[in-house]
Order: sequence, then structure tokens, then C-alpha cells
Amino acid sequence: MNNKLNCVRLAPGLLARLAPSLLVWLATSILSGGCSSGNGAPTEPKATPAPAAIEKTTLQKAALPQQVRLPAQLTSFQEVSIFPKVNGYVKNVLVDVGSKVHKGQLLMTLEAPELEQQMTQAKERYARARLDYTISEENYRRMQQAAETPGAVSPMSLASLKAKADADSTLCNAEKANWQMQQAILGYLQVTAPFDGVISERNVHPGALVSSAGHDGKPMLDLRQVDHLRLLVDIPEGIAAGLQEKDTVSFYLSAYPGRKMTGHISRRSELVNSQFRAERMELDVFNRDGRLAPGMYAEVMFDSKGNWEAFTVPRTAVVTSTERKYVIAVRDGKTIKVDVATGNESTDKVEITGDLKPGEQILSRASDEIQDGLTVK
Repeated sequence: MNNKLNCVRLAPGLLARLAPSLLVWLATSILSGGCSSGNGAPTEPKATPAPAAIEKTTLQKAALPQQVRLPAQLTSFQEVSIFPKVNGYVKNVLVDVGSKVHKGQLLMTLEAPELEQQMTQAKERYARARLDYTISEENYRRMQQAAETPGAVSPMSLASLKAKADADSTLCNAEKANWQMQQAILGYLQVTAPFDGVISERNVHPGALVSSAGHDGKPMLDLRQVDHLRLLVDIPEGIAAGLQEKDTVSFYLSAYPGRKMTGHISRRSELVNSQFRAERMELDVFNRDGRLAPGMYAEVMFDSKGNWEAFTVPRTAVVTSTERKYVIAVRDGKTIKVDVATGNESTDKVEITGDLKPGEQILSRASDEIQDGLTVK
């Protein structure tokens, strides 16, 4: 049976032939029964669903302590790649990979005969210039003594001798500076350690030609300080705001499972990486027993005290979309979306900061389906 309504229909000609009593009976039946559905059951109006209850919460400033686990890496406190300052041949290499050296220790020597010749020539030029200056100065001094006798020496002759003595003095100083420069360049043939550390890389051997231009891009030696290390960790900006220097941090190394180590925050970059929204912080780690090494992977664990200027709200109150992160506040009885930044989080709560005030109400269960301007009691 179809679902279309089957209502009683009578042709006008037929109505005229029916008796009045039959007409009355038909009219009564039509009015009492009306039009029925195909299944014979009367249609009942559907009930209007009651509006869903809207839960609200009042904002209060409160920090949310949290234990944070972040990846980190150990690096040398100091490291340097040693390149040649001058062109020359490697004469001796006194260290190798793994050698522990001290500041000022001789690491290797180079030889460059042409530099030695240049230094000898510079020394001879300085000695000659010094003799010329000595003679000029002596002539001028004696001429001054003779000039004490009136008319013995003309003022022009005395001035000429004074100018020559000054010129020879200037030339002598220039030759001395050139000789000292050649001595300094010759000193670059002796390669010494700039600080205490361990040789981690060696790329040359005796007889090799090295160039100050560094065409191959490889250093002669690589030196790293390993008794004092840096632990580098990138901390999300929402958590970094609640950390201070000297805060204690615990960490574990994958090379030593179960061994808990501690350190203190020593330096912070004060710069938030625009890509990862994190701030770089450094911890000083002392490696006196030599068991740690640069490059080791670590997992940092610390108790974040939270941000006392933030509001702690239920996680369901924060809506995160591809474009923004916000909560829905109730102002003047109407809803309004307010952008926020999140901080520490727990299983059911989260820290938020934004254009919000203490005592203001927000929806405890927000969703992107709730639009601005909705009336809330």
C-alpha cells in the first residue's frame, strides 16, 4: 500500500442524487475520520528537543605544575677546527685521535723555507735602517752644538738635518714593525692547543702540503673540550616562560639506561625559534670521570612550575583548529571567541593566556560549532 493520503472524493453530479440523510452521514464520517495515511494510523506531531545545557567555568589565575620530558644532546663546551694560517709542508704531527692535550701544548710543526728567508731579510733591513737613523741623529746633535756659535751653522742646514733624522727614525720604526710581523708569521708554523681537550679528528700526515686557503675544507686537527660539556635542549615557549636560570633539571642518557643525572640551567638564548616555537637552553655538565662524550642523546626531565600569570581551565574549554586556538568567553550574556596560547597541560587541565580577566566566565565544553553572539543564560 502506498504512503499517499487516500481522502474521500465525490463527483458533483453524484451528490445531487444522494438523499439528504446519506449526505449527513457522509459529512459526519469525513469530519470525524478526516484523511488517513496509507497505513491507517493518524500522524502525531514530533516533540521539539530541549536545548543542550551549557556548562561554564570562572577564570582564576593558577599555575599548573607538570613533569616535562624532552629530547636533548650533549656537545663540547668548546670545540675548534684547526686550519693552517700559512702555506707550508707538515713536518711533524705530535698528536693523534684521542690524544689528551693541554693549553699551549705543541700539536704539530710546519716548514716553509721562504718564510724564514723573508724574516731574515726583514731583520737585515731593520738593522740597516737603525744604523742610518743613528748616524742621522748623531749628525743633527753635533750640528746643534756647532749652531751655538753665532753664524757657524745656517738655520736651513740645521732644519735639513733635523728632517733627515726624523725620516730615518720613521723608516727605522717601519722596518722594525715589518721584522716583527715576519716573526709572527713564522710562529704560525708551530701549531699549539688553544685550550685543554681531546683531539677528535686528524686529517694530515708528515709531508702533506697545507694551504691557508683551505681548498679541501678539512681541518688539520679537530680539538674538543670534553671535561666540561653542554646539554642542549629546546623547550616549548609556553613551558620556557616558567623556567629560570639555576633551576634543577634531571636527565637520562641512552648510553647509560637508568642512570639519573642532574644539572642546572646555565644559559638561555632568549630567542624563540619561529619554526618549532621553542627556546634553546643549555645546562653545564661536568665530565670529570670521562664517561660522557659529545653527541650522546639524552632525555631531559624536569618539573615545570607553571605560569602564575596564566589561567588553568579544563582541556575541553580550548578549541584547536588549523587556523587558531581559542576559548569561548561569555560577555554580556553572549558568546565570543578569544584567541589563547597554551602552556603546561595535564590529563584534564591546561594553562591558557590571552585577552582574558580573572572572574570572567568561559564555556567548559567548547566546540567550533558554537558561533559568536549566541545568547547564554
